[in-house]
Amino acid sequence: MIEFFWIIIIYFISSVAALHVLLYKRDPRSALGWIAVCIGLPGIGAVLYALLGLNRIRNRARSWQDCGRGIHSTVATQEVAAPLLPPYQTQNYQLLRQLADRVTRRPLISGNRVQPLFNGDQAYPEMLAAIDGAQHSIALSTYIFDTQQTGRTFVAALKSAAERGVEVRVLIDGLGGLYSWPRAYRLFKGSQVKVARFLPFTFLRRGLHFNLRNHRKLLVVDGALAFTGGMNISQRHVHNRGESSSTGVLSAGPVVDLHFKVEGPVVGQMQESFREDWNFTTDETFQGRSYPDAVVGGDSLCRGISAGPNETYEKLVWIVVGALNCARQRVSIMTPYFIPDRMVVSALNAAVLRGVEVEIILPQKNNLPYVHWASRGSFWELLEYGVKLYYQSGPFVHSKLLLMDNHYALIGSANMDPRSQRLNFEFNLEVYDEALNTQLRDHFDTVKQAAQVISLNEMESRSVPIKLRDNFFRLFSPFL
Repeated sequence: MIEFFWIIIIYFISSVAALHVLLYKRDPRSALGWIAVCIGLPGIGAVLYALLGLNRIRNRARSWQDCGRGIHSTVATQEVAAPLLPPYQTQNYQLLRQLADRVTRRPLISGNRVQPLFNGDQAYPEMLAAIDGAQHSIALSTYIFDTQQTGRTFVAALKSAAERGVEVRVLIDGLGGLYSWPRAYRLFKGSQVKVARFLPFTFLRRGLHFNLRNHRKLLVVDGALAFTGGMNISQRHVHNRGESSSTGVLSAGPVVDLHFKVEGPVVGQMQESFREDWNFTTDETFQGRSYPDAVVGGDSLCRGISAGPNETYEKLVWIVVGALNCARQRVSIMTPYFIPDRMVVSALNAAVLRGVEVEIILPQKNNLPYVHWASRGSFWELLEYGVKLYYQSGPFVHSKLLLMDNHYALIGSANMDPRSQRLNFEFNLEVYDEALNTQLRDHFDTVKQAAQVISLNEMESRSVPIKLRDNFFRLFSPFL
């Protein structure tokens, strides 16, 4: 009798799990697979679905938001949206702008200047000079804040700014902050710098989270000057070989990366993003300067994109797919981690079939081998349709950018993988600027000339064990 009772309970739980799949899974293939697992493996299937099938990351982030403790969804500001003047009046730019207006709920703002900075050799001196020149406030958000030479230089500069009366806030991700010893936040003890850790890696307060990480890289000084891109505060980004880095191409060094110096009204959107993160982490609100004036000669139309698992839309996926669908001539992508989902793969292939030249540069040397293997699992399908793939040799390349035609760039902290697009909090900038596009395009083409072409024959000639390994790790791509 007791055994029969437990059988009834197990089948009831499995049925409830199957009904939950039927109600909430959007992908029919995924839904059918999970229903088969729940019914075919009574009890075990329900447990597997609870562990792997439920999007607990998004549910947790939204639950915090619903109770007033989450990263806020971006709301419309009072800033006047910029019109798309020539040469941006063509239909494809109008359509992409309309999509981003609705998905991001932030206006596209004119009067900005965006300057690329290659590697820490260019970026860190500019950032430190801005910190040294700060008059009122400094807001720094980073995933990794190491405590080697570079990190300690930043610590000293931030402490000095706080001592002269500048309001300094430093936000370090709770997991990324564990990458170095001693911990960076400990070096600020006894100073006037306000330091917080985003979701500290502990069971206390909100639990233990490998996901839901703050991967944003933001430095906002006096609400008027800002920096963003792919660089953490880390000695690995400094090359110090005395070679010219005007093109961003160096022969040696642990990490190659891109960062950007930003001036103009869009800095206000960057400060909004930091303010929301700070409020979530500390319960403290601060006002700061809202929107600075337009920069004289600033030709960049910009929009800040704060993306995270708490959002209604998967902003970065939609905007990347939108850019691919709106492209007419050429799309150039550079990313360290490339695990495209079905939507992005289809958009890449569709762009090629429309006659768009699509090129993707990836690092030949990756610091996460399993991500590299999972990435290779999708190469054959892209190469079959004509997407051009390249490996950049040398040190690990951490640069991230997407260039569309001659005027559009998407830059920032996000990689082209599920972790950036769905699991972490990221900050990117949309930039409409022909001069910046040309500068980044020249950098892309310079790198491409020295890169290794990845051929379809090379992918097909892999041994069976290698194919099995690559495709096995691709199965776990939603969690990598």
